[in-house]
Amino acid sequence: MTERSSANPLKPAEKQPSGARSRIQPPPCAVVVFGITGDLAHRKIIPALYSLAADGLIPDRFALVGVGRRALSEEEIRNSLHSSVGRYARRSIDPRVWSNLASKIFYHHGNFDDPNTYNLLRQRLKQIDSSLGTEGNRVFYLATPPDLFLPTVRQLGRANLIYPRFEPSWSRVVVEKPFGHDLDSARQLNSGLAQILREDQIYRIDHYLGKETVQNILVFRFANSIFEPVWNHTYIDHVQITASETLGMEGRRAFFDRAGILRDMVQNHLLQILSIVAMEPPIALDANAVRDEKLKVLRAIRKFSPAEASANSVRGQYGPGWVEGQKVVGYREEEGVSPTSNTETYAALKLYVDNWRWSGVPFYLRAGKRLPKRVTEVAIQFREVPHLLFPKTMPYVGSNVLVLRIQPDEGISLRITSKIPGSSDRLQPVRMEFRYGTVFGADPPDAYERLLLDVMLGDSTLFNRADEVEAAWEVVMPFLEAWSEQKEEFPNYEAGTWGPAHADDLLRADGRSWRRP
Repeated sequence: MTERSSANPLKPAEKQPSGARSRIQPPPCAVVVFGITGDLAHRKIIPALYSLAADGLIPDRFALVGVGRRALSEEEIRNSLHSSVGRYARRSIDPRVWSNLASKIFYHHGNFDDPNTYNLLRQRLKQIDSSLGTEGNRVFYLATPPDLFLPTVRQLGRANLIYPRFEPSWSRVVVEKPFGHDLDSARQLNSGLAQILREDQIYRIDHYLGKETVQNILVFRFANSIFEPVWNHTYIDHVQITASETLGMEGRRAFFDRAGILRDMVQNHLLQILSIVAMEPPIALDANAVRDEKLKVLRAIRKFSPAEASANSVRGQYGPGWVEGQKVVGYREEEGVSPTSNTETYAALKLYVDNWRWSGVPFYLRAGKRLPKRVTEVAIQFREVPHLLFPKTMPYVGSNVLVLRIQPDEGISLRITSKIPGSSDRLQPVRMEFRYGTVFGADPPDAYERLLLDVMLGDSTLFNRADEVEAAWEVVMPFLEAWSEQKEEFPNYEAGTWGPAHADDLLRADGRSWRRP
């Protein structure tokens, strides 16, 4: 697409290529947030935009337009957003930065199903273009319930707020998860969006892809020649991907009880991480080149029958227990949850990527709530040494493990085996560790900061393409079908433990065990 900007020193022909990871200021634009009064906007979107402004990464000619159903004045919405920025932003509030940003915040009140809301919004945006010089460029962020995604986009199309390909200005739409409830609904949503938007205008956001360590997996693999040669079935025994949370529902009961952890975490976040870990080198650091390779991985994941899916998975639901020294109730005792709910709060899967590189290597995925520790990580377990040279008085302490820590304390560690100094014959594992905060002197930016910046720059590398979303649903559908026919004896794990005992059996049957983060 052609982008125009007299303020941007880059001419259109010099536009940074997709995936270039540039830190330049984006071109002038207006970010329109549908659902500005909601939790997502206050906890993530607006604090991220503030941090970008503090880093000088918001265009000089910029506007933030909130759209909501509540009748609020612009002073009220600015005060409300100021409070949220102070509470949730990565950076403390600089009065000068906030004052400049607040002067560009506007509020548009209306019902999302009313065509007049969008016609008046179009007029308001034209006024903002004239007063602030945003040049007609638009980012529409759908921070709304999923059932409003397609109706909102249709209304934007009818109001001529979605531009055709050869317009000098651009319009982009950010769609939050969940993207569908199953494969059929995801296909319907993709098809509906494609009637109004081009694929390059759709940014399906997965905030895990904005996390620094996830992005760094590409650099770690393809910029370091010592790792890529051993990144295959010859040297790697198995891979574990863990996403554990200490929290329970925390205000998401209504959504979570309909979805469950498989839909909420595995279908999107964990499969995206798996695809990056397992992908082949792309021909370029370009959005479609990277996503092409991720798609190949998702399509290569072995498709189980429902019976096979049941045999290669474990699900659970937490009961009462203790988490971080606090007594907590079980899932069925959470407010608003049915006392007979069969929704899983824990899922463990064993998957295989049936291609040349990963033949026979199991990928173990697990996600759960009310576990002992909040951590998301990838653990690559290398094979045992082929022949142990050391005498029995020097017991072997295990194979090498490479851990990519996604949250918290983002970084990378490698476990190697070393002899303890002195006359002792004992061996001991030693951890070589790198942390972003320690090495670079600052914590990495929040994922939403990176992703919002990429939307404004027109870089879709870290966003899901339509075929990726559908391929991920194809992977999980056999598990959903198998589980829908089973009535588990829930709860089957105590809050504050590492999940149901059967999850240990899933690996024990292969002679392996879960890593304790």
